[in-house]
Amino acid sequence: MLEVSNLQAYYGKSHVLHGVDLRVGDGEIVSLLGRNGVGRSTTAKAIMGLVDCTGRIVFKGTELTRLKTYEIAQLGVGYVPESRDIFPTLTVAENLRLGLKDKRPGRWTYEDMYALFPRLRERQHTQAGVLSGGEQQMLTLARTMMGDPELVIIDEPTEGLAPLIVEMVANFLRALKQRGISILLIEQKLTIALQISQRIYVMGHGHMVFEGTPDDLKSNKLIRQEWLEV
Repeated sequence: MLEVSNLQAYYGKSHVLHGVDLRVGDGEIVSLLGRNGVGRSTTAKAIMGLVDCTGRIVFKGTELTRLKTYEIAQLGVGYVPESRDIFPTLTVAENLRLGLKDKRPGRWTYEDMYALFPRLRERQHTQAGVLSGGEQQMLTLARTMMGDPELVIIDEPTEGLAPLIVEMVANFLRALKQRGISILLIEQKLTIALQISQRIYVMGHGHMVFEGTPDDLKSNKLIRQEWLEV
């Protein structure tokens, strides 16, 4: 589904990514772990064409590095940014409508989103700007799925959320997995990554320091201590 090789990325003269390699298979959930500031979010932004980068990024056989962000989205790549980026003056329902890419019905409907996140149904006529942080996270996840992506890149979906909302987000990710959606999950909560991922990458200082299964990471105390634990 997605293959990234020798990815180098820059913010001005600052060299942030140093030869990142990763892959996400069809219907696979892959987690990208690491401490803040190591380049995880930059990796997501590079895939989406939001930062200057070199290397190869291939989605279903199409090279992405020369495409614009909206072209990448049209190919079937969804992106849930850490900042959420809801439209605060629009209602919940209007925000969901903006996720649609065309008039053709996709695999996900308003009813699907309201079933996964009942709070959005309750607040569908409420302006998004007055939602709680957890409700805004639900909204940006749901809005992305309204675009019917085949691969979703999700950046820190549980950061700062209450445990109950975290569990709702985890259930949402499991629902995507059941429908065969590929996911690249950027996360700090090791528990969630270990529960739902087929494979895990750990990033440190702009490059990958580990790739393996959740069981591999559980048994590798050195990697966890050096690159994940605070």
